[in-house]
Amino acid sequence: MSLSWPWALLAALVVPLLLTARWWLNRRRKRTAVTVSSIALIRAALPGRTAWRRRIPVYLFLIGLLALATGVARPQASVAVPSNDTTILLAIDVSGSMCNTDIAPNRLAVAVDAARGFVESQEGDTRIGLVAFSGIAGLLVPPTTDKKPLLAAIDNLKTARGTAIGQAILTSIDAIAEINPEVAGTGVELNGVTPDGTPVDYHADTIVVLTDGSNTTGVDPVTAAEQAAARRLRVYTIGFGTMNPQQMVCTADQVSGDSAFMGGGFGGGGFGGGGRGGNREIDEEALTQVADLTGGRYFKAEDAEQLTGVLADLPREFGLTKRNVEVSFWFLLLGTLLVTAGVTLSLWWNRGPAIKR
Repeated sequence: MSLSWPWALLAALVVPLLLTARWWLNRRRKRTAVTVSSIALIRAALPGRTAWRRRIPVYLFLIGLLALATGVARPQASVAVPSNDTTILLAIDVSGSMCNTDIAPNRLAVAVDAARGFVESQEGDTRIGLVAFSGIAGLLVPPTTDKKPLLAAIDNLKTARGTAIGQAILTSIDAIAEINPEVAGTGVELNGVTPDGTPVDYHADTIVVLTDGSNTTGVDPVTAAEQAAARRLRVYTIGFGTMNPQQMVCTADQVSGDSAFMGGGFGGGGFGGGGRGGNREIDEEALTQVADLTGGRYFKAEDAEQLTGVLADLPREFGLTKRNVEVSFWFLLLGTLLVTAGVTLSLWWNRGPAIKR
């Protein structure tokens, strides 16, 4: 919690001043006490009051004054509130292994359907950008609220060689930096590469990386994640695919000139993760480290339903941003209620005996 007017806390000094005044009056009263012949007569004339009845009104009154003084100082609390102007960079792996049919009809087709559903479900002023990566990473659609170019680009995704996860993260950072002046581009050197364990106030802007393999070229994903962490950008990673790869089959419109599947759709041995040789499994260790380093999370999706569910739940993860909200009203309300309660109880419990007629 922070205070907009910390100097206003000087008003709280009224509490020790009142306590001092009460102590001085009690002391003076004792000095001027009158000696009477019968204490019993005095006690009989006074209304009965226990110790707690004498103290509770005083405590309520003083605590109320402290609450009022705090309210005058305009306290602000850092709370998580919904953000409707989030920028999301969706980075999708289009390496050759996305032709794997372990998730029918193949991984790329399922990823395309899930990405379309994610884009169509976004509301408000959320901006979405699209990055596709294989051996290189490219920004296909800059962050925008217009869903038409996004859906068109998603439908036109094509496979190619290589898997550059780290480069996809860096490309996403630069895309966010273009529209958020508080985020520095990857060409800018920053002090403090990673968070030091203290709470970080992350930007609402977020990067989502969907991949079915491991990094085979370009910058290391963890190194790229350090750059994102230094810029207070969270990276959520999704490992897509099973540990039992099947035949590689892509349709003609799913392959590019750089793909191993040129010339139309067919089956055959391939190279998982976009690399040459055998199928490469998902590098869950690196994806988890990327997410943890940036304040995000790693998710595993082994079928179409799981992938759709992960993407549908993601806005709950990063749809909140911390903002300072003034809470003066609640302190002033509490203080007023406590002071009123203290005064009311004091008058009620100290009222004189009823006069009988």
